[in-house]
Amino acid sequence: MTDTQTVDATKRIDLSFTENELDAHREHITQFIRDQVRAAGVEGAVLGLSGGIDSTLTAHLAVESLGKENVHGLVLPSEVNAADNMSDAERVAQLLEIEYDVIEINPIVDAFLAAVPEAKDDQLAAGNVRVRTRAVLNYLVANHESRLVLGTGNRSEALVGYFTKYGDGAVDCHPIANLYKGQVRQLARHIGVPEDLAAKTATAGMWVGQTDEEEMGVPYDTLDQVLALYIDGPLTKAQTMTALGVSESVVDRVDELYTNSEHKRNIPPGPAPLSSL
Repeated sequence: MTDTQTVDATKRIDLSFTENELDAHREHITQFIRDQVRAAGVEGAVLGLSGGIDSTLTAHLAVESLGKENVHGLVLPSEVNAADNMSDAERVAQLLEIEYDVIEINPIVDAFLAAVPEAKDDQLAAGNVRVRTRAVLNYLVANHESRLVLGTGNRSEALVGYFTKYGDGAVDCHPIANLYKGQVRQLARHIGVPEDLAAKTATAGMWVGQTDEEEMGVPYDTLDQVLALYIDGPLTKAQTMTALGVSESVVDRVDELYTNSEHKRNIPPGPAPLSSL
């Protein structure tokens, strides 16, 4: 079993932003969204709303950047999603006064699983079908309305591959890709996201009872710290262990997640061109 110990509170590295830095990130991200939409020559943006903090923050920044009339939210529940998450997703859309649609994905997912019935009881395979179905719907609406699809992934999840290839990773841009999970929560609070949403337990909604931290085997606070010091930063494994007061197994787990998910962060490979004879 994976060691899920947390960072020693006395040794935690401060990854939080100052007020000025929060303002700078807010402006940087909203300008990024405007630039992406302008460069694509489209009318606005579409994004999936899960009720979680990542999509909630992205939606707030998109509205600030583009105006509420140019943001379309999609709430895409399945049978495995907790009702309160979907309720929160609609609540976010209503608070922001953006257009949104609720589309039940069960019939679509069931059709896929009926086509390959032997995969129906494969929890991971079926979970990924749900995520990829949402991506197809995001693009169907975006293409129809001449909009970009905004991703909602953060830096922590990108570095450890905690996203579905060609699912929630299938987007036109990632506005909050430069923020660790804790920084997402901090920026959300800074711009006025309700506290119950900012502090909410993260789940990808792939199966009943699923949570991000349980599946990864590392709490987000610890994950952010190890990523910042060891994966992104200059420290060795031993230095990271000492700096954070964590065991070797924790650093190894984060390193394993990062290494094994490298393929998700790159375009699909092809053979190198043959040299001219």
